[in-house]
Order: sequence, then C-alpha cells, then structure tokens
Amino acid sequence: MTDQDSNEEKDELPQIDFSTFILSLSHSGLVHLGDAPSPDGQSRETNLVLARQTIDLLDLLSDKTKGNLTGEEERLLSHILYELRMRYVEVSRGQK
Repeated sequence: MTDQDSNEEKDELPQIDFSTFILSLSHSGLVHLGDAPSPDGQSRETNLVLARQTIDLLDLLSDKTKGNLTGEEERLLSHILYELRMRYVEVSRGQK
C-alpha cells in the first residue's frame, strides 16, 4: 500500500444510509441551536428559524417514511425529533 492509497482511504466519506442522513440533519439542528460548533469553525450562534426548519424537515421525513423504516431507524428518528424539539423549546424560552 502506497502513501497515496493510505491518504485516499482517510479521505473517503462514510457510507451513507438513512441513519447517517438523519444524524447529519440532527447535527445541523444542533448547530442552529448553538449546541454544536459549525463546520466552518465559526463561533456558535443560535438561529431558531433554521433550527425549526431542520426539525420540520425531520418531521416530514418521519411522516413520509412511516412503515418503510427498520425498527432501529424508526427509534433513532423518533429519539432525535424528541431531543431536538425539547432543546428547541429550552433555547427559545431562554431567548425571550
């Protein structure tokens, strides 16, 4: 194995499946809630409009995928939605 092959393996993206897609959206929601650093390394900022949009998108996916998910995928999506909704309420109450 050459150094180039080793570097290419490190640069490969993880396999995309429904769970990693949902986790990616969840992270986006956490960034907008100010709970996670943004990918560009900027300071944490709260954007409730974008956080709400991400939650709504996950809710839409939940509705549209009903009956087509594995039990694990369904539990993950439900858990993420619950956690993001609760955190959204906490953050929005703190900003008033």
